[in-house]
Amino acid sequence: MRSLRIAGIGLTAAAALTLTACGSSDTASSGSSSAPAPSSSMAAPSSSADSAASNGVTTNADVFGPACSQLPQGSAPGSLDSMGPQPVASAASTNPLLTKLVAAVKATNLVDTLNSQQAITVFAPADPAFAALGDAKFNELAGKPAELSPILQYHVVGKRYDAKGLESAGTLESLNTAGGPLKIEGSGDNLTVNGAKILCGNIPTKNATVFVIDKVLTPGTNK
Repeated sequence: MRSLRIAGIGLTAAAALTLTACGSSDTASSGSSSAPAPSSSMAAPSSSADSAASNGVTTNADVFGPACSQLPQGSAPGSLDSMGPQPVASAASTNPLLTKLVAAVKATNLVDTLNSQQAITVFAPADPAFAALGDAKFNELAGKPAELSPILQYHVVGKRYDAKGLESAGTLESLNTAGGPLKIEGSGDNLTVNGAKILCGNIPTKNATVFVIDKVLTPGTNK
């Protein structure tokens, strides 16, 4: 795991995002089942269950991107081996690339909501994506979850995709349907989402495939 008008990362809603915040399946991902979390608008829409070979599930061998080398190795917290068995919010909480995003998720009380989903894709802005606002602005906006939640939703897709699935899809609908489509461009290791580059992609977790990206996605820009 609401229509916003956000001009840019340094302004209002985009600023809010910064304050509270990263196998070998070669088949293109398609929608898979998702279990709605109680009393949460971030619950992904349900669909028929898919096999692991067709629902975007990846393994450590599928991970790619220049920032992947920054992850801990072996079974240390934040490593691929450590994150893989955990639901996505719990896994992200150990990832050294995603401390700001994790702060945002916690501030909006979305940890359980994201962990409860069965098959989602998460575009996770890395810490440098939030750096422009600075700590003061981050802390200021951390107390405004109503503004931040729709932005976080824009980074989550209610189906599980691997990189090849993203490439085939072209455009995606996020959980923030009012925010407009997510546009996938490029191919292979050069995929982008709304122009954001993938720093480390195809990261497997128990219930999601994670793509760490280099900027915060702004709802409304692709309408």
